[in-house]
Amino acid sequence: MSLKEKLVFVVDDDPLINRLVGARLGAEGFRVKSFAFGEDCINALHENPDLVILDFFFVMENRKPMNGMETFDRLREINPGLPVIILSAQERGEVMIDLARKGITDYVIKDNNLFDNLIVSVREIMEK
Repeated sequence: MSLKEKLVFVVDDDPLINRLVGARLGAEGFRVKSFAFGEDCINALHENPDLVILDFFFVMENRKPMNGMETFDRLREINPGLPVIILSAQERGEVMIDLARKGITDYVIKDNNLFDNLIVSVREIMEK
């Protein structure tokens, strides 16, 4: 399967991150579908994404959405083999360890190297 056939879900409540990550992945040849919240991503799993890029922390005005860990747990229940990259500004080691124990595929920190690090991670996952 070529990259152009691979579908990546990007899930982030920050519209700028969603747009920039989507544009960068699109430029790399991936098909991209963006969502603001984990619940929206879960509802679209019937589209069979090849990878999910998931924010760790979500904020919604009127209610508390599922956080990245809760969304990841739900994704694992539905599709245990689906690769998931977590994006986060969290640099605390215990957060990364908890996610690694749960079986995330990779963890990319939202810093100045976000896009370069994310593309490296996505390529490695998609080439497997």
